[in-house]
Amino acid sequence: MSTRRDELAANLAAVHDRIGAAAAAAGRSASGVELVVVTKYFPASDIDLLVDLGVRHIGENKDQEARAKVDEIARREAVTVHFIGQLQSNKVAHVAAYADVVQSVDRAKIVRALDRAAERVGRRLDVLVQVALDGEAGRGGAVPDDVPAVADLVGESAHLDLRGVMAVAPREGEPRAAFARLREVADGIRDAHPDATWVSAGMSGDLEDAVAEGATHLRVGTAILGTRPSLG
Repeated sequence: MSTRRDELAANLAAVHDRIGAAAAAAGRSASGVELVVVTKYFPASDIDLLVDLGVRHIGENKDQEARAKVDEIARREAVTVHFIGQLQSNKVAHVAAYADVVQSVDRAKIVRALDRAAERVGRRLDVLVQVALDGEAGRGGAVPDDVPAVADLVGESAHLDLRGVMAVAPREGEPRAAFARLREVADGIRDAHPDATWVSAGMSGDLEDAVAEGATHLRVGTAILGTRPSLG
């Protein structure tokens, strides 16, 4: 009988195979693509298994869930925690205390609040500016024309390090075209901030398109952990 570890190992291997094939098709090295396993709604015990299987980056969307879960990770020092959900002002202080990377910064108010919170807890945080590729309300992100100003503000912050950009593919349209637009935005940011080399794009269903358009970080959950358990 297969164990949860066996299941995760098989799924992880399959995703790495997909990344390798996508990178080869794009003329890239798979070593240039970092896998962030999205562990939202799954327990810390799964994270512990993933760490044992070599995973070094996890992503969480929900602050309240993530706060408690991160404290339970057996080898916390071995994993980089990415906060990838929409970030509200009243959650910033919490997120700054446990996240190593915040991928969803999208406005000046959040930049300033996160910088102050990082100072209070004595930490430096890696930050990505989230780009809205569809203008759909409720999904977060700065419109492309506003991204440079947000990036500049992160770059000027005393306790934040600008690493690049992040986006979620629109629900409508072709992901490849959306990620090509993100690539253009990323290139513009990198011109002003040479160290901002990260492009976080692509999930379980569209990671190949993201790799083809230069993604350096993929946020994959379902393809590794399975269908998320019901909260009801």
